[in-house]
Amino acid sequence: MADIAVIVVNYGTWELSAQAVQSVLEHSHDGYSVEIHLVDNASPEGDGERLCQLHAARGWQGQVTLWRETVNHGFGRGNNVVLDRLLARPAAQAPRFAFLLNPDAALENGALAVLARFLEAHPQAGAAGAKITKPSGVAVSAAFRFPTALSSFVHAVNFGPVARAFPQAAVALPPDTGLGEVDWVSGAAVMLRLETLRRTGTFDPEFFLYFEETELMHRIRADGWQIWHVPQARVLHAEGAATDVRSHDVRRKRKPRYWYDSWRIYHRKCDGRSGAILSGLAWMAGAALNAPLAFLRRQRLQAPLYFFRDFPAQVLWPLVRGR
Repeated sequence: MADIAVIVVNYGTWELSAQAVQSVLEHSHDGYSVEIHLVDNASPEGDGERLCQLHAARGWQGQVTLWRETVNHGFGRGNNVVLDRLLARPAAQAPRFAFLLNPDAALENGALAVLARFLEAHPQAGAAGAKITKPSGVAVSAAFRFPTALSSFVHAVNFGPVARAFPQAAVALPPDTGLGEVDWVSGAAVMLRLETLRRTGTFDPEFFLYFEETELMHRIRADGWQIWHVPQARVLHAEGAATDVRSHDVRRKRKPRYWYDSWRIYHRKCDGRSGAILSGLAWMAGAALNAPLAFLRRQRLQAPLYFFRDFPAQVLWPLVRGR
């Protein structure tokens, strides 16, 4: 029985996923035993076969379990493929912790041991997230507050005086945030206590991609557990390599439909339908105010491309109809 189960879910990034797995194999884990699970999410263009060949060529048998799915489950359900199997084992035969590692990420140090030791020392902590750095060496936000109607408005307005007036509305905490309890941490590099998931459940299958880890950690905190950011554990992350959605991308792009669906599902589940509608209206009001401000300041609009078409159709109208 391993102490830690590491899960990597691949979709169209087989080389990066292999590097993620290799980074786990190459690091020392300070006495913690590790089992690795690599899930291919029905990737196009033969990723599953390439990973199968690599599995044999690198002698990963006995170290890495390869799961070849026939359906693209998305992030949460892809991780659930393994998490549900782990939870089906008798508690005495299951790992104590599960570590989720993005396919475009890799361990920078002995992060698994750091996070496992932290969870052992803090029995009320249900999850602990690592510090995340780009390959260039620039740290990115890995700890967050839960989004609110106020945060939606302030982000959409994108105006310094408003942001300074409501500092608590910032969802992303600074990249240099130290050790501490937070609302939620990035799902790109997070260790979850299996005991916690036995009580709260795993990822909600209604999500395809985005907001699923936020909703899970909202549930974890609602059950009385703590979420911690532990920057002593370090992970490199080439954010967006698998999805082409990046949190710090300066280009104005159209959000994919699944992003809006996930936004709607998260706010409906965590804030209720009326709270979700309020957050949606706050975002639209902020985006409307941003338009003249951006024009006067010669800046690009803050809202995604086609926002005023897509958001009402894919978020507000479904919420009004009770979806």
